[in-house]
Amino acid sequence: MAQNRSYNPRHRWLPRTTAMPKQDVNKLAGVGARLAALRRAAGFTQIELAEALEVTQRMISYYEGQADPPPSALLPKLAQTLGVSVDELLGVKPIKPNRKPDSRMQRRLSQVEKLPPAAKRQVIQLIDAFIERETLKQQISG
Repeated sequence: MAQNRSYNPRHRWLPRTTAMPKQDVNKLAGVGARLAALRRAAGFTQIELAEALEVTQRMISYYEGQADPPPSALLPKLAQTLGVSVDELLGVKPIKPNRKPDSRMQRRLSQVEKLPPAAKRQVIQLIDAFIERETLKQQISG
C-alpha cells in the first residue's frame, strides 16, 4: 500500500486514505440536476433564484452543473426558497409528490398585493386588457 509523507516530519507515515464509500456518493449524485428541476418546478429562473439567495446567476448555473452540492451555508435558504427540505434537495429523502410548487405567477401576484392602491389598479387594468385581447383573438380565429 502506498504511503503519504506527512507535512510535519515528526508525524508518522500515514497510510493512504480511501475515498468516501460509493453508496454515500451515489446518494448525492445528481444534485445539480435535482436543483435545476426543483427550481423549474418552483417557477424560478436562474436569475430570480440568484436574487432570492443573494448570489450571482453564474453561481446558480455552476451549482446546477455540478455533482457536488452547493455550500452548506447556502443549503437551508436554498431549500426554503424552493419549498423543500434540505434532505429532499440533496436526494437523501424523496421529494413529496403532493408538494404544491410556488409558481412565478403567484409570486408576482403577491408582489402586486403589496403595491399602493393606485399602482394595484393600474396593474389590474393592464392584466384585464391583455386577457380581453387574447379572448378576442381566440374568438376571431375560432
